[in-house]
Amino acid sequence: MNIHGPRLFHPAARRRTILGVWAHPDDEAYLSAAFMAAAVRAGHRVVVATATRGESGTQDPERFPPSLMAAMREAELAASLEELGVAEHRWLGGSLVDGTLHEIPDEVGQDLVASVISDVQPDLIVTFGPDGLTGHSDHQAISRWVTSAWRADGSRSELWYAALTESFMDRWGNLCDEMGVWMSEDPPLPLADSEVVHVQSCDRDLATRKLAALRAHASQTTGLIERLGEQTFARWWSYEFFAAAV
Repeated sequence: MNIHGPRLFHPAARRRTILGVWAHPDDEAYLSAAFMAAAVRAGHRVVVATATRGESGTQDPERFPPSLMAAMREAELAASLEELGVAEHRWLGGSLVDGTLHEIPDEVGQDLVASVISDVQPDLIVTFGPDGLTGHSDHQAISRWVTSAWRADGSRSELWYAALTESFMDRWGNLCDEMGVWMSEDPPLPLADSEVVHVQSCDRDLATRKLAALRAHASQTTGLIERLGEQTFARWWSYEFFAAAV
């Protein structure tokens, strides 16, 4: 039974704990910033867990070696979460390397996620779906780890996967392709809009907060914003879609 969705933001809803588990700094901002900000605004507890520091996220590794990029992105993540009012963050394990999560045995990754779940005790977990949304192998690994840990915990919380819908792909799929969003040959198969358990749209406040959260990830977003313009960039990610795990 879905205990969240629109009811999560009803004035009479009891306080709940939401845990987001992601592979890299900025994953959480693109896919759930508005949802997190809305949850915080409604009085819920929001915790984010990140696997890696995104040290491979540069086209110029000589200028930005992994140690420097990791420090930059760690600071960007902290600033981004602050824009959303999210005060709790966990590193998943502490020493996972960007781009190598698929090399880690799934049982090891599951144990890392299970430790966070045990510590946080979430009512709702949000993460990538099995396709990793963009096809990134790190995203796919996180999805497997979270799903396995959730099942091992008896599925006591809800688990939602960040998703892209047919309507999103109709409007923005070509731009995603043009901007190099897909990490595999083919884009993910979109969900029918009817399959989505929650759509988070951005009112003026949430739109402002989400754009600020994405801007805080400056090493990853500044070039895109300059290329597309702020309005197009903001509209591109102005809706967040979630499907329930089964």
